[in-house]
Amino acid sequence: MSFRTVVITRQSKISYKNRFLVVKQDSDEKFIHLSEIDTIIVDSISVSISAYLLKELSDNKINIIFCDEKHNPFGELSSYYSRHNTSKKIKEQIGWKQSDKDKLWAKIVRNKITNQALMLRKIGSDKYDLVLSYVDEVVSGDKTNREGHSAKVYFNALFGNEFIRNNDDKINAALNYGYAVLLSTINKEIVSNGYLTQLGIHHKNEFNEFNLSCDLMEPFRIVIDNFVYFNQERELDTNYKLDIVNIFNNTYKYKGKNYVLKDIIKMFIKSALESIDDLENYKDFVYYEG
Repeated sequence: MSFRTVVITRQSKISYKNRFLVVKQDSDEKFIHLSEIDTIIVDSISVSISAYLLKELSDNKINIIFCDEKHNPFGELSSYYSRHNTSKKIKEQIGWKQSDKDKLWAKIVRNKITNQALMLRKIGSDKYDLVLSYVDEVVSGDKTNREGHSAKVYFNALFGNEFIRNNDDKINAALNYGYAVLLSTINKEIVSNGYLTQLGIHHKNEFNEFNLSCDLMEPFRIVIDNFVYFNQERELDTNYKLDIVNIFNNTYKYKGKNYVLKDIIKMFIKSALESIDDLENYKDFVYYEG
């Protein structure tokens, strides 16, 4: 099972040879077997990549994320043909009933808000009870927007009343970087299961290539929030980014057992997509238990 995240941060030439990723930097060459790699993050615009390598990465379902000159993720490689029955899966996806999508979205929102409340309890916030109360108020499709109400209380409790999501500051920069890596991880699993990331159950923005991914990533934002909260004084440098990436190799509890986060995401996505018309099979990801 693949487990490595490879991060390339300076001028390099990366290519393919005999089932190995080859990273050449000046006179130094490193070889990493493709079977070990889950994700590659190209965190430099001074990297050249062979077309052959891109083809092999696609064939082996290895995620590759590209960063811009400010070192922020801006895109990724996604395979056209990820599963033998993709056409069938897409046909099923197009035919999902709105009532089923609304019920699944409500489950996801309850899962997300529960994690937010537990995070606030962890840090001793007096807003814990208020956020937890929103869980029982979520209706099908979250038509009363309990998610939005919870988010406002939650972020202010975490980072102070002056905090505004998506402002230009180091906390938002770290959150955005972590969320981008999380989104890419979710994209990979959706595509691997044969579905389209564009067709969401709640998010429906015509300019968003990842509507479904934005839906299914919600319960997992907590792992990024937690890390940023306890590192909020740090600047988003290379070491901080590597620490964020390493979150996905950490072990958490899911369905009563301990798994690496990447594997939990894999199982969660498969469960959510296959349970849309049978929500008894949907299993919450609860980050903080007890």
